Amino acid sequence: MSAQVELLAMTPDPERVIELAARTSYKSFDKMGEGSASALICKLIRSGHESVLEHAYATFRIRGGSRAFTHQLVRHRLASYTQESQRYVDEAGFEYVTPPSVRENPEALRIFREAMEGAREAYRKLREFGIPKQDARFVLPNATTSEIVVSANFREWRHIFELRCHPSAQWEIREICLQILKVLKEKAPSVFGDFEIDEARKVARLEKG
Repeated sequence: MSAQVELLAMTPDPERVIELAARTSYKSFDKMGEGSASALICKLIRSGHESVLEHAYATFRIRGGSRAFTHQLVRHRLASYTQESQRYVDEAGFEYVTPPSVRENPEALRIFREAMEGAREAYRKLREFGIPKQDARFVLPNATTSEIVVSANFREWRHIFELRCHPSAQWEIREICLQILKVLKEKAPSVFGDFEIDEARKVARLEKG
């Protein structure tokens, strides 16, 4: 299954909030007007003054990513997370993510599917023996899908995109972060407009200007 990204919440009129914060620093409220927020934000980003971006937040729900993906995502410490709990959710019929490199090799795909079904069967048997979910989950693979909600400020989202949308990033987290980047480029184009997305290669890079 493909991961799905849903925007749950975002700071209302985020670019205006950022402009107001920045102009508080410079006491330049008299310069506010049509298009002033966009011009100021672009200038601040070019100069490396990104602390004001922390006043705007966005929260996303991500469904269908693997536990391998979420293990990477939660390493970004300046964000908040709430994840589906394998302690409380029954995973007897868990779904899983199949890496493209495995799908492309018929023999590898056969081995992979056998391993997933073996894990399912082991989990079911453990539960039949009365093993609690919090202990039966120890046999679940990193491929198991999960659901996670993540909130981060715009500065942290830029940091995440710079690392995780890069060509060297792992394919799954790169594809998911690209989905989030596309949403934020639409909602706050002045903040995220300097990320150039290459749809063919499924990567994004910062335009250095």
